[in-house]
Amino acid sequence: MTPDGPAPGDEPGSATGTGLGLEPDLDAGPGRAAGSGPHADDFVSRVIAVVESIPPGHVMTYGSVAAALGSRASRGVGQVMAYAGADLPWWRVIRASGHAPRDHEQRALEQYRVEGTPVLWSRSGTFRVDLERASYRP
Repeated sequence: MTPDGPAPGDEPGSATGTGLGLEPDLDAGPGRAAGSGPHADDFVSRVIAVVESIPPGHVMTYGSVAAALGSRASRGVGQVMAYAGADLPWWRVIRASGHAPRDHEQRALEQYRVEGTPVLWSRSGTFRVDLERASYRP
Protein backbone atom coordinates (compact mmCIF):
# COMPACT_ATOMS: atom_id res chain seq x y z
CA MET A 1 0.00 0.00 0.00
CA THR A 2 1.28 3.41 -0.93
CA PRO A 3 -0.07 6.78 0.30
CA ASP A 4 -1.84 7.07 -3.08
CA GLY A 5 -3.56 3.67 -2.85
CA PRO A 6 -2.61 0.05 -3.43
CA ALA A 7 0.92 -0.69 -4.54
CA PRO A 8 1.31 -2.41 -7.91
CA GLY A 9 0.35 -6.06 -7.45
CA ASP A 10 -1.83 -5.36 -4.39
CA GLU A 11 -5.04 -5.15 -6.36
CA PRO A 12 -7.62 -7.94 -5.93
CA GLY A 13 -6.97 -10.89 -8.17
CA SER A 14 -3.22 -10.36 -8.42
CA ALA A 15 -0.81 -13.04 -7.28
CA THR A 16 0.10 -10.84 -4.35
CA GLY A 17 -2.56 -8.94 -2.49
CA THR A 18 -4.90 -11.94 -2.48
CA GLY A 19 -5.19 -11.85 1.28
CA LEU A 20 -4.51 -15.57 1.31
CA GLY A 21 -1.05 -15.44 2.81
CA LEU A 22 0.60 -16.39 -0.45
CA GLU A 23 2.39 -13.05 -0.67
CA PRO A 24 6.16 -13.37 -0.67
CA ASP A 25 7.65 -12.71 2.72
CA LEU A 26 10.67 -10.61 1.88
CA ASP A 27 11.92 -10.79 5.46
CA ALA A 28 11.90 -14.57 5.58
CA GLY A 29 14.86 -15.77 7.55
CA PRO A 30 16.06 -19.14 8.78
CA GLY A 31 13.09 -21.27 9.74
CA ARG A 32 10.60 -18.99 7.96
CA ALA A 33 9.56 -19.92 4.48
CA ALA A 34 8.93 -17.29 1.86
CA GLY A 35 5.20 -16.95 1.39
CA SER A 36 4.51 -17.33 5.10
CA GLY A 37 2.53 -14.10 5.33
CA PRO A 38 0.12 -13.37 8.17
CA HIS A 39 -2.73 -15.36 6.60
CA ALA A 40 -0.71 -18.34 5.36
CA ASP A 41 -1.53 -20.58 8.31
CA ASP A 42 -5.22 -19.76 7.97
CA PHE A 43 -5.27 -20.61 4.26
CA VAL A 44 -3.27 -23.79 4.83
CA SER A 45 -5.50 -24.95 7.69
CA ARG A 46 -8.63 -24.23 5.66
CA VAL A 47 -7.30 -26.20 2.67
CA ILE A 48 -6.39 -29.09 4.97
CA ALA A 49 -9.88 -29.05 6.53
CA VAL A 50 -11.56 -29.21 3.11
CA VAL A 51 -9.28 -32.00 1.88
CA GLU A 52 -9.86 -34.01 5.06
CA SER A 53 -13.62 -33.66 4.55
CA ILE A 54 -13.59 -35.36 1.12
CA PRO A 55 -15.16 -38.79 1.66
CA PRO A 56 -13.56 -41.98 0.31
CA GLY A 57 -14.52 -42.62 -3.31
CA HIS A 58 -14.91 -38.91 -4.05
CA VAL A 59 -12.60 -36.18 -5.31
CA MET A 60 -12.29 -32.43 -5.64
CA THR A 61 -10.19 -30.49 -8.12
CA TYR A 62 -7.61 -27.97 -6.96
CA GLY A 63 -9.98 -25.27 -8.19
CA SER A 64 -13.00 -26.67 -6.38
CA VAL A 65 -11.06 -26.80 -3.11
CA ALA A 66 -10.15 -23.14 -3.63
CA ALA A 67 -13.77 -22.29 -4.51
CA ALA A 68 -14.98 -23.99 -1.32
CA LEU A 69 -12.82 -21.44 0.51
CA GLY A 70 -14.25 -18.54 -1.48
CA SER A 71 -11.00 -18.24 -3.41
CA ARG A 72 -9.66 -18.69 -6.93
CA ALA A 73 -6.19 -19.72 -5.72
CA SER A 74 -6.04 -23.23 -7.16
CA ARG A 75 -2.25 -22.94 -7.42
CA GLY A 76 -2.18 -22.03 -3.74
CA VAL A 77 -4.08 -25.25 -3.04
CA GLY A 78 -1.47 -27.06 -5.13
CA GLN A 79 1.31 -25.55 -3.02
CA VAL A 80 -0.39 -26.67 0.19
CA MET A 81 -0.79 -30.17 -1.22
CA ALA A 82 2.87 -30.22 -2.29
CA TYR A 83 4.03 -29.46 1.24
CA ALA A 84 1.35 -30.99 3.47
CA GLY A 85 -0.20 -33.55 1.13
CA ALA A 86 1.74 -36.56 2.38
CA ASP A 87 -0.29 -36.44 5.59
CA LEU A 88 -3.59 -36.00 3.73
CA PRO A 89 -5.71 -38.08 1.34
CA TRP A 90 -3.80 -36.38 -1.50
CA TRP A 91 -5.23 -38.68 -4.21
CA ARG A 92 -8.65 -37.08 -3.65
CA VAL A 93 -7.44 -33.70 -4.98
CA ILE A 94 -7.04 -33.89 -8.73
CA ARG A 95 -6.54 -31.81 -11.85
CA ALA A 96 -9.53 -30.18 -13.55
CA SER A 97 -9.25 -32.74 -16.36
CA GLY A 98 -9.95 -35.55 -13.89
CA HIS A 99 -6.38 -36.79 -14.02
CA ALA A 100 -4.58 -37.77 -10.84
CA PRO A 101 -1.80 -35.58 -9.44
CA ARG A 102 1.11 -35.52 -11.88
CA ASP A 103 3.79 -38.17 -11.25
CA HIS A 104 1.55 -39.95 -8.73
CA GLU A 105 -0.89 -41.60 -11.11
CA GLN A 106 -0.15 -45.22 -10.23
CA ARG A 107 -0.24 -44.68 -6.47
CA ALA A 108 -3.46 -42.72 -6.87
CA LEU A 109 -5.00 -45.50 -8.99
CA GLU A 110 -4.29 -47.98 -6.20
CA GLN A 111 -6.20 -45.73 -3.77
CA TYR A 112 -9.06 -45.23 -6.25
CA ARG A 113 -9.44 -49.00 -6.56
CA VAL A 114 -9.45 -49.46 -2.77
CA GLU A 115 -12.04 -46.70 -2.30
CA GLY A 116 -14.19 -47.54 -5.31
CA THR A 117 -13.63 -44.15 -6.98
CA PRO A 118 -15.19 -44.24 -10.46
CA VAL A 119 -12.59 -43.90 -13.22
CA LEU A 120 -12.78 -43.70 -17.00
CA TRP A 121 -10.25 -45.42 -19.23
CA SER A 122 -9.02 -44.20 -22.61
CA ARG A 123 -8.17 -46.46 -25.53
CA SER A 124 -4.50 -45.66 -24.95
CA GLY A 125 -4.71 -47.13 -21.43
CA THR A 126 -4.66 -43.92 -19.42
CA PHE A 127 -7.32 -43.14 -16.86
CA ARG A 128 -9.02 -40.20 -15.29
CA VAL A 129 -11.53 -39.91 -12.49
CA ASP A 130 -15.16 -39.70 -13.61
CA LEU A 131 -15.83 -36.20 -12.28
CA GLU A 132 -19.54 -36.43 -12.97
CA ARG A 133 -19.90 -39.35 -10.55
CA ALA A 134 -17.05 -38.73 -8.10
CA SER A 135 -17.06 -34.97 -7.48
CA TYR A 136 -17.62 -33.93 -3.88
CA ARG A 137 -19.25 -30.62 -3.10
CA PRO A 138 -18.91 -29.69 0.57
